[in-house]
Amino acid sequence: MFCSVSIAGAGAENPNPEWDDQWTSKESVFLTGHRQITFEDDFLKAGESYFSDDGSRIIFQGIPMPKDGEEALAHYLMYVADVVRDDEGNITGMEHVTNVTNEGASNTCGWFYPGSSSKILLGTTLVAPTNEDVAGYQRGTSKYSWQFPREMDIVTMELEPAEGGCCAEIGYSDPVKMWERDGYDAEGSWSPDGRFVLYTRLEPGDDDGDLWIFDSTDGSHTELVAEPGYDGGPFFSPDGKSICYRSDRRGDKVLQVFVAPLKFDDSGKVVGIKREIQITDNAHVNWCPFYTPDGKYLFYASSEISHGNYEVFCVDASGKYPLDETPRMRITNARGFDGLPAFTADGKTMVWTSQRGAVREGEDRPSSQMWVASIDMKKIDKAYKKLRQAMIAEKAMNEFENYTP
Repeated sequence: MFCSVSIAGAGAENPNPEWDDQWTSKESVFLTGHRQITFEDDFLKAGESYFSDDGSRIIFQGIPMPKDGEEALAHYLMYVADVVRDDEGNITGMEHVTNVTNEGASNTCGWFYPGSSSKILLGTTLVAPTNEDVAGYQRGTSKYSWQFPREMDIVTMELEPAEGGCCAEIGYSDPVKMWERDGYDAEGSWSPDGRFVLYTRLEPGDDDGDLWIFDSTDGSHTELVAEPGYDGGPFFSPDGKSICYRSDRRGDKVLQVFVAPLKFDDSGKVVGIKREIQITDNAHVNWCPFYTPDGKYLFYASSEISHGNYEVFCVDASGKYPLDETPRMRITNARGFDGLPAFTADGKTMVWTSQRGAVREGEDRPSSQMWVASIDMKKIDKAYKKLRQAMIAEKAMNEFENYTP
């Protein structure tokens, strides 16, 4: 059980200057009022968080801090919490933080039903995975990896109000499987109208994930992306007409970002994709793309700075421009990991996972925890357009200088 977690003050001052004394000023062009909302006293690590549409609740995964003499859990638990705000509507923390999953189970990718703060889905094994024929993703000797347990299923749960003070827990129902079959089914999210669930599917023992869509009106499953290489982390665009995702299409563990407009039949059923559009194509790991609420941009994490310093970048989501006319604009600017960005539906707040808090004794960097900040999407839009104009001008100059009559 966790009580309300929040940080005092306006949140503009860097709480950890010994780790990095510059990130607040560097990020202030787009992000202000930074707040850490999960802490090392409670969580060994926490992240991958998403808001309900009304911004009243948040869902995230975390590993609780083990008690003295106990070992940490091997897998993430899934948590839901009520969002705490100040009189101006700024997020200051969370309360009623509640684990809705079983200890020992592997859990991932929670999501709220559109327009609701009382219904969720998530991927879970329900019990401890057997680790038989478990494939996974890992880049070289990187410490970061994720596995694809064959027992992973997508389930739904109903939530109830927390009864009592800030330390009370949110009520929740037993999980109900949306469907049941052997193999990894996870990384799911609902379409904006709630009809479809977009998800990643792997056959038992396979590491070549494909994208599928489930139609709740007739119970059918349709394969959308079956190209070679792991494809995962898919989300619908805010208008429900396109999807974004990450892909190991080259088979080199260097993920790239893609979008794909969906193909519908006359009844409104999704029957496939019209085409794939590659948004990044470089030597960096680019993953966890997420649409801004207006659908104009994708925010994603990239190793473009270094593999020890992932940062959040912004890129045009339309895919209508050539890659050499599509700039990648840096949003976060701090040491350590920054990634898994998501937004409130009104576009005023970004939540992401970051290593910029306190450094535990014996560690060389902060743990991964959840942060929020106010974000100015008008400034994002203006800055990106200027950056694209400069990129086009530079391209034209290079073409002129290299022209041979």
